[in-house]
Amino acid sequence: MSTVKDQSEHQNHAQNIIVIHPGSHYLRIGRASDVNPVRILHAIARRRKPGGETHRDGVLPPVVEKTKELLQELEDGRLQITHTLQSCVQSNGQRRYATPPQQIAAFNRRSQPEVLPDGQTDWCDKDGRDVVIGEDVLQLNPNGEYNVHFPIRRGELNLHAGVGGSLFAVMSDLQSIWEHVLHTRLEIKPSDMKHYRAVLVIPDIYNRAHLREYVTLLLNQIGFGCCFLVQDHVAATFGAGLGYACVVDVGDGKTSVSCVEDGISHPNTRVRFDYGGADVTQVFYWLLQKCAFPYRECNEQMPLDGVLLRRLKEDFGHVNLDVCGSVEKSFTVQHPATPKRHYTLQVGDEAMVAPLSIFYTELLAITGANRTAPKTQNRCSSQPHPEDCFDAEYIRETGRRNKDNLEQSAIDSGALANTDAPDEDLVVDGLEQEREAKSNDRDYLLPGGQLVGLDQAVIQSIERCPTDELKRKMYSCILIVGGGIKFAGIASWLQSQLARKIPAAYRSEQSIVSSPKDMDPEITSWKGAAVMSCLESVVELWLTEPEWTRYGLRILREKAVFMW
Repeated sequence: MSTVKDQSEHQNHAQNIIVIHPGSHYLRIGRASDVNPVRILHAIARRRKPGGETHRDGVLPPVVEKTKELLQELEDGRLQITHTLQSCVQSNGQRRYATPPQQIAAFNRRSQPEVLPDGQTDWCDKDGRDVVIGEDVLQLNPNGEYNVHFPIRRGELNLHAGVGGSLFAVMSDLQSIWEHVLHTRLEIKPSDMKHYRAVLVIPDIYNRAHLREYVTLLLNQIGFGCCFLVQDHVAATFGAGLGYACVVDVGDGKTSVSCVEDGISHPNTRVRFDYGGADVTQVFYWLLQKCAFPYRECNEQMPLDGVLLRRLKEDFGHVNLDVCGSVEKSFTVQHPATPKRHYTLQVGDEAMVAPLSIFYTELLAITGANRTAPKTQNRCSSQPHPEDCFDAEYIRETGRRNKDNLEQSAIDSGALANTDAPDEDLVVDGLEQEREAKSNDRDYLLPGGQLVGLDQAVIQSIERCPTDELKRKMYSCILIVGGGIKFAGIASWLQSQLARKIPAAYRSEQSIVSSPKDMDPEITSWKGAAVMSCLESVVELWLTEPEWTRYGLRILREKAVFMW
């Protein structure tokens, strides 16, 4: 009987915990007791004031200007991947073959859409709402009177100089979206929020000032009774049931890698790149256009077309070497104010070339994502905050003041009358480490300033582990999560690339986990945060609203489950 009672109490406890995993494209939010979270488009549209400035975030990142040099770089990258694929063999030992792109393009040029009789709809601007949230944003007229905002981009708050780009505006957008889901989808009344606990999944590379804003949003604005924060890579290992792993997280707008052991993400191993599934979508669209994509009116800047291209990439894309030649595919286009149309097309190795752009980053030049600086974890000394009285800046300043006071009192007493006290004696926290971190960032860049591919990023991250034993453990367990890399065969390709590049001492065991416990890799981190929130050992981690109001960042530094 006690077991049944304990399970019942555990279930009731889990129902009062809300797990929130915000992403660049989707928001995943649900009770810790739920099998799957609610997933909605992480976007909000606000009606523009008369004469107001226009701002519309796109579903896909914008492409850069297609100069002659860029097109040549893209074509060289495409040929490199094509030649690599031609040198591969199928599972039966036969060489792969490919249908010439000209033959595929000839078929696609002849393809005409079939107009379907039903299904014409209207834009939903006419219902008079001032704020539109989630998938409804896609049904707004792109030329209408709404500004569209995605609060998170490339794994960070979407701060910019345009309208709605301030920190206050972005946090207000997050509050509106999250409260909308809590009240309408999870059916929690605003007056009951104080009885619920929140777990927020944050990026493995975080900005301390933004963490403060998140906690204030959860406890003071939305009104949760208490909360705690957990890094997405740590949560992923809990979701996969692994004690340690090198976590590879490919999202819609970013790719991140770090090594996690016993619930701790090693700071030196963390790296994030500003490329992800959305950039692969733009590569795929460019390849489709080269093969005479039959939906000629497609405009990747339009929200519905961006979502369509994203879906085609997920449906058509794969890294299965046994699939050769052209394959006939079909899709349907249904936009408001236009008839529903059904298209048929042929796709060849384009369906493989696009996913492999994560490994051969030349193709990511189409959005410029392959030349953005890699991001590593800033040390405490480079992220000072006036509220954090134990950060390096505070300790440095108070240490200098105390030293001056001691010296002055010593001089007054005559003890240091003839002694020099140069400033060089002051210990400046972490300067050598900062220089070392900057030089290490160059390891993630190729000689021309281009970002390394995913396989090389994994190796560079693991090589930053402090001991050989830890490196061996990380090479033996690589966990792939995120919604930007859900292609059949991608884990096998990564394994084959790593097998040729990792140091010989670590080649004995190598395991890549891409769908742990048959779980959708999109929700591995969300599920892990839900599992973690129900453990008895997290009792000490919860931050309450009174604690936060009284102590601020000091209590977060003390209770955080990651190295501050």
